[in-house]
This record gives sequence, structure tokens and C-alpha cells, in this order.
Amino acid sequence: MILAISLALYEQVSADKNIYITVIAIVVFMFGMMQLSAKTPSKNQDKEEQDVD
Repeated sequence: MILAISLALYEQVSADKNIYITVIAIVVFMFGMMQLSAKTPSKNQDKEEQDVD
């Protein structure tokens, strides 16, 4: 994810901008964030488990 953001920022400051590289870098970053957020537990997880009981 860090590599994707670095690449996107580098493309923004370069003289000849390539929009496709920027879009691919953003997609890779968003996919990585989605995978990371799937691993983090919800704040309401305890409440949901108590509601089931």
C-alpha cells in the first residue's frame, strides 16, 4: 500500500503525468485498505454478540 501511494504521488509531481498509473495505484491502495479493514473488529461486535443471547 505504501508503494502504491508513493507511486501515485511520484506520478503527480512528474513532468509527464500518466493517468493510468495513478488510477492503478489508487485501486491497489483501496484494495489494500479494504483487506486491512476486514481484519479489524467492529466496535459493536460485543453488543451484537449480546443481542444474540
